[in-house]
Amino acid sequence: MHFSDKKSKCRYIPAFVFLIFIFGMAIWFLLSPKSDYSSAEKRYLQQFPDTSIENISNGTFGEEFESFFADQFPMRNLWVGFNAYFSLYTGNNGANGVYNCKNDYLINVPVSTDNNLSKNLNAVTKFKNNIDTPVTVMFAPSTGYITDDVLPAVHNNYNDDEYFENAGKTLAQNGINFVDLRETFKEEYKNGTQLYYKTDHHWATAGAYTAYTKLCESLGTTPTPKDSFDIKSYDGFYGTTYSTSGFLMTPSDSIEVWENPANTESNIKVKITEGKQTTEYNSMFFYDHLEEDDKYPVFIDGNHALTEITNTSAKGGTLVMIKDSFSHCLAPFLADNYSKIILVDMRYYKLSVSDLIEQENPEQVVVLYGIDNIATDTDIVWLK
Repeated sequence: MHFSDKKSKCRYIPAFVFLIFIFGMAIWFLLSPKSDYSSAEKRYLQQFPDTSIENISNGTFGEEFESFFADQFPMRNLWVGFNAYFSLYTGNNGANGVYNCKNDYLINVPVSTDNNLSKNLNAVTKFKNNIDTPVTVMFAPSTGYITDDVLPAVHNNYNDDEYFENAGKTLAQNGINFVDLRETFKEEYKNGTQLYYKTDHHWATAGAYTAYTKLCESLGTTPTPKDSFDIKSYDGFYGTTYSTSGFLMTPSDSIEVWENPANTESNIKVKITEGKQTTEYNSMFFYDHLEEDDKYPVFIDGNHALTEITNTSAKGGTLVMIKDSFSHCLAPFLADNYSKIILVDMRYYKLSVSDLIEQENPEQVVVLYGIDNIATDTDIVWLK
């Protein structure tokens, strides 16, 4: 009888352990400090949602609270990493929309074929028809398309060929010059050039330089030779793909800065405008960012609504670039060819770009995006 009582009580131990775990995690969640920004994921985290009657009744509160709980969960990075490796070791080829590839590459899965590419191309063509300045378009191919030899055996198809062919036809029909990088990038990659970061979706500086030479060829200007640059490499770079994936044991990348010694504080000026505030600098490279988790803003200080680079030693005129962040490590190369480069980021610039074109009277407008970004972007449709 005594043994039977002990056995009966033992049946409740798993339930007690489970309850202690649940309530313990809830208390830990409530007492743990909440962060505004995740340096590992390079994004702002969901804060506690507004508890208004409207938000509660229309379901917004519930959706935002789920995001708040997921973003602010204690030791979130550790759990994300555990889930990623559990997914990998149970037969999946990656996690969180990222393939775990050979040679330490982490590569985003292909974007959905149900995307905004056609709509965004139409926005560019309408914009071109509203201005008198020549327009050139250049897209960076996706990492997975170029580095297909490192992809896992089972993966979705990258549709770059279809996207580039469609883009080329649409742009040519509207008199817009198109720089197709596919063949050049494939050849450079076969020759051993690391065109893309292994832990980030951007092209590496060598990739940006390769694109720069093709763009100069299309624009009728001469690229600065590679041996003119002072090239320095910095270790410990982890990009956004690494942060998204959860594969925390992936080795770090290196980030290269190619600086032309001919460009000094005497001839280079960089103006960064956010809203009504403009700040001026004497360099295109912001080395303080190399000490931070997010090192990519070493190039022109990262994302801003309007960035203006002037080079009093350059012989060319003015170029306006409508761009995403792929332009950040390419723009310093173009500064050798143009006395003024104006970078417009449609995510943050809410004024008329046509008015800016009329005011600046540039010789050339360049639209530069990663192919995945232009296919999924929702801001360039406001280009006018």
